[in-house]
Amino acid sequence: CLAQPQKPLYNGGIIQNPELNDGLKAWIQVSEADVLVTTMVKTTKEYKFGGAIYAEPNCWSMLKGGFTADTTEVADLYFQSNTTSTEIWIDNISLQPFTEKEWSSHQEQSIEKARKRKVVVQAVDKQGQPLQNASVNVTMNRLGFPFGSAINKNILTNSAYHYWFAPRFTVTSFEDEMKWYTNEYAPGKENYFEADQMLRYAKKHGIFVRGHNIFWDDPRYQPNWVSSLSPSQLNAAVQRRMNSIVQRYKGQLIGWDVVNENLHFSFFESKLGQDFSTRMYNQVHNIDPQTTLFLNEYNTIEESRDGLSSPSRYIQKIRQIQSSNRQLPLAIGLESHFPSSPPNLPYMRASLDILRSAGFPIWITELDVGSQPNQAGYFEQVLRELHSHPGIRGIVLWTAWKPSGCYRMCLTDNNFRNLPTGDVVDKLLKEWGKTTISAMTNENGFLETSLFHGDYEVEISHPVKKNHTFSHKIQVLSEDESGETRQFIKLSV
Repeated sequence: CLAQPQKPLYNGGIIQNPELNDGLKAWIQVSEADVLVTTMVKTTKEYKFGGAIYAEPNCWSMLKGGFTADTTEVADLYFQSNTTSTEIWIDNISLQPFTEKEWSSHQEQSIEKARKRKVVVQAVDKQGQPLQNASVNVTMNRLGFPFGSAINKNILTNSAYHYWFAPRFTVTSFEDEMKWYTNEYAPGKENYFEADQMLRYAKKHGIFVRGHNIFWDDPRYQPNWVSSLSPSQLNAAVQRRMNSIVQRYKGQLIGWDVVNENLHFSFFESKLGQDFSTRMYNQVHNIDPQTTLFLNEYNTIEESRDGLSSPSRYIQKIRQIQSSNRQLPLAIGLESHFPSSPPNLPYMRASLDILRSAGFPIWITELDVGSQPNQAGYFEQVLRELHSHPGIRGIVLWTAWKPSGCYRMCLTDNNFRNLPTGDVVDKLLKEWGKTTISAMTNENGFLETSLFHGDYEVEISHPVKKNHTFSHKIQVLSEDESGETRQFIKLSV
């Protein structure tokens, strides 16, 4: 919150071209504390929500959002709150256009910077002399960017499910097998058999696992016996649950969803105190100090009208938990259950920009798209936008397979033949590096190329060693890990 609003982006102004994605910025001040201000565009057909922020008095807060224009007419831009007594001041508004081509170009530029790296390979002989016209094939073995899907116990007994899943993905969450209602169906009657088996499966195939979840703040998803407990009984059950699952899996997971959906719901806070989430994050950290602790919420990037989990409200919550202990390794989990309507990519990007500014790692944890004829097309749009954003550290799809059908979106049919959504996954995996690059070295033995982060096998052949191919394994790291823009690799033939 600033004393004076900053200058408007691109010198401000309002667009007049309807065939565009629109990026919106405005500086907001209100007369009362902690007021939700939303912005929308009104046409003769509908209201389009463009973003929201909890604004403050006596200083200026930046509202960042966006929407997609799909009509040619005069439209009104509104800023509103839920209280009629609140005065809203607006300054330095910027509503700027992007064509689809410009939007895609921004994605490509971001991918080149955030997901790829320039790699210089030099082929040399045994004496270290460069080899001109060496034939080089570069094949990715493992994608560096964590990309995966939820699974369930069916993966343990269905070999076709395994053979489809394992070669594609590097990270997973268990659909239900780590949830409290599965692990403790009756007080003190614990069962981790399926979760243990699934964790062994994931380890065997080099797949990282997110711990989903320790607690769920939605009252509808508690073990049946929990709702009748007194506060003291519930507290004892909570401590037993937390100690049981965290002690069992400490050091084996890449993250914990500690209190799921605690922006929308407050089952535990209503019974055990408003500091419940803060206490649980600290207790989990004390047992499992090296594992990242996630908040996990829906509608933060997929639904601009939900003020409960808006980007600004999300940041408020995670900072509130962080304020109890600056050493907590916190991260932002975005479920990303997109509706069946076209995705609002400008709002997505603006929301991710806001979240990234808070400085926490961001993961997409449960991505799917509602069912409709263009489901695969919308799914691809969303995946491309998410993968291109530099704040995103990993993506997990919510597409665990069951014979009766998936939660909202499947990638295959029951014979594990790709559906259109599965084709999108394979198409993007190929684009993201799961292919072979073939080229020749120059007169100094060099080959320079841009590679996605990941593990590769490089095969080199040259006439000096007829009928021989020399194989080397390399790892392409991000700039953050090494500090160098280019990665130099010398390989011997």
